Amino acid sequence: MTEFRIVARAALAGRPAIVRTGVRIEALPDSTILQIMSRVSADEPSEIYADASAAGLSLRPIAPGQWLAVKDAVLQKDQISAFADILKPRADVVDQSHGRVRILVCGPMVTRVLAKGTAVDLSLSQFPVAHALQTLFGHIGVHVTRTSQDDFELIVLRGFAESLWDELARMSLEFS
Repeated sequence: MTEFRIVARAALAGRPAIVRTGVRIEALPDSTILQIMSRVSADEPSEIYADASAAGLSLRPIAPGQWLAVKDAVLQKDQISAFADILKPRADVVDQSHGRVRILVCGPMVTRVLAKGTAVDLSLSQFPVAHALQTLFGHIGVHVTRTSQDDFELIVLRGFAESLWDELARMSLEFS
């Protein structure tokens, strides 16, 4: 018998927020991140949005028929199963909470910092509040959502969270 114990720890645990002039980078606490996948049809997306909203989840599109459903609180397995049952047979739900990390990047200089990592035009006129997409920051796949005028939420695979954090820290050095 081994004495080894698996201990759950947030991927960016112990990392204090990075605060610069006009930009802040902060690891968000544990939350719920579900991937929803459905066949693409004209009427299902509005129904899926309504069901997610009723469950307190915010939907962020990934691709046609695919979304990330995000909630600041951690849902229990039975709550996730109940939500998945509501969507059956229209869509399937996969819990990604353990495998993805959320990072908040905010402040009046946020678009200047993020522009160093992606070719996506993140100006408010081209990327309005509630807009979301999957893109690359260098070699790292990142899901980007504009949550308010000067706030962006980045969702990244857990294995790339520290690398993305370090990149964001370097990209924001101009504002020290």
